[in-house]
Amino acid sequence: MRLVPANCVWEWLQAEILADTGSIHNEDHAHLIDADICIMWASSAFTKQGRTVLGQAEQVAFRAGGWQKARMEQQMRDWFGFVPSYIITLAADYCSQCSDADFCALIEHELYHIAQATDQYGAPKFTQDGLPKLEMRGHDVSEFVAVVERYGVGAPDSDVARMVEAAKKTPSINRASIASACGTCLLRIA
Repeated sequence: MRLVPANCVWEWLQAEILADTGSIHNEDHAHLIDADICIMWASSAFTKQGRTVLGQAEQVAFRAGGWQKARMEQQMRDWFGFVPSYIITLAADYCSQCSDADFCALIEHELYHIAQATDQYGAPKFTQDGLPKLEMRGHDVSEFVAVVERYGVGAPDSDVARMVEAAKKTPSINRASIASACGTCLLRIA
């Protein structure tokens, strides 16, 4: 597998999705306008836990010291000119043949993982410099809803499409049946 910087993708993303003048601007990502995020192409997707991974957002962290850390930092500087806080890696083999909508949906899905941190009351946190304090966030339903609202459910056999179809149907087991089988619910009744 080969990895290379995709600086032009970040420039496009800033102009078209992050900037409020962009043709497909998304206010949900406003906290990322000044973020130091870099994009990379991976020559191919990989498989993890039986699923094909087409994109991945990650916070850059070096869990090493000495020469190992220096080597990792040097690689970042060689690729990008600095050590970014976040990297989004995209599978070039997939991105080169997918539709524009699928590409944008993948990019935005990864952007949703880089969220603005919030305090215990849900208010957004900021750094000492006044910039949004960022953190990695796992999958949540609101992120899937936002991507589906903008780009649709994707392929008819996709997991998201199946979830949407399941949500449209009447449940096969009613809530009362679940409550009577759940130990936690039975404790509440007692």
